Amino acid sequence: MTEEGGAVKRPREDEENGVSVSVDMEDINNNNNSNKETGYISSVIPGWFSEISPMWPGEAHSLKVEKILFQGKSEYQNVMVFQSSTYGKVLVLDGVIQLTERDECAYQEMITHLPLCSIPNPKKVLVIGGGDGGVLREVSRHSSVEHVDICEIDKMVVDVSKQFFPDVAVGYEDPRVALHIGDGVAFLKAVPAGTYDAVIVDSSDPIGPAQELFEKPFFELVAKALRPGGVLCTQAESIWLHMHIIEDIVVNCRQIFKGSVNYAWTTVPTYPSGVIGFMLCSTEGPAVDFKHPVNPVDADESHCKSKGPLKFYNKEIHAAAFCLPSFAKKVIESKSK
Repeated sequence: MTEEGGAVKRPREDEENGVSVSVDMEDINNNNNSNKETGYISSVIPGWFSEISPMWPGEAHSLKVEKILFQGKSEYQNVMVFQSSTYGKVLVLDGVIQLTERDECAYQEMITHLPLCSIPNPKKVLVIGGGDGGVLREVSRHSSVEHVDICEIDKMVVDVSKQFFPDVAVGYEDPRVALHIGDGVAFLKAVPAGTYDAVIVDSSDPIGPAQELFEKPFFELVAKALRPGGVLCTQAESIWLHMHIIEDIVVNCRQIFKGSVNYAWTTVPTYPSGVIGFMLCSTEGPAVDFKHPVNPVDADESHCKSKGPLKFYNKEIHAAAFCLPSFAKKVIESKSK
């Protein structure tokens, strides 16, 4: 969940000067402000976290902070965990909400089961980013999976998630999981051709160093790492905010992946605009119909009782995720020809 191959889910540019600063917990309790520069607590409403960025000018989403549980700085980014009033504990990286206890299921379950339920008997899976362990938790629901590699660049994200989000990081307890701390792009370059049945990418926004994660060379690496008929699912931005970015993703994927290429979306209240999308692609080989799942999540959950029941994903919402509003459908279909 960090930059480049480690992949932050949705890294944003720094807050505009003077809009967001951090406060100590004592300051929050006293409704006073602080001028420290590491916490991204709103200076407009003391004691509130606000995510403000030029990537969505003129709007912001705020959560009331009850208590700051952790603040630290890794080699790559600022890491914060706070207890919110309405969404439980919240993980923030460089001022960007990565997950909340309340709505993380809508992202983790969809980015995992949309690809894995679309192919029969996936055995080998690669996760790039996803250091919180949520995707691992969902992959582990599939009993056909024999091995899962996860490449996360920031060890602090892994450690903090295990400490403060054990119900999410439970995925690391699966003996099929192998954790690799390092850059995901470099990891992919070393992967033998045809290694994986599925690659799941919690990618950064296509700005700055993360730009390469949305360009042809990266998609070519993924396609090479997949077996014939293998699938990719990568974060693909919001239809309300970034249609111009989605257009480019569709064009690149159409040029690289010779199987199916589809866009799906889900609702995540604490992400900008309340929705986030996924690009699903398959390599040439056995046909993949993403819109009609062929591999239901195991009804017998005896092998993963600690994961708890699914909260968001089901076969109906799988199919519905590919139904697009007219304005998005028009643009995406025009780039798919």
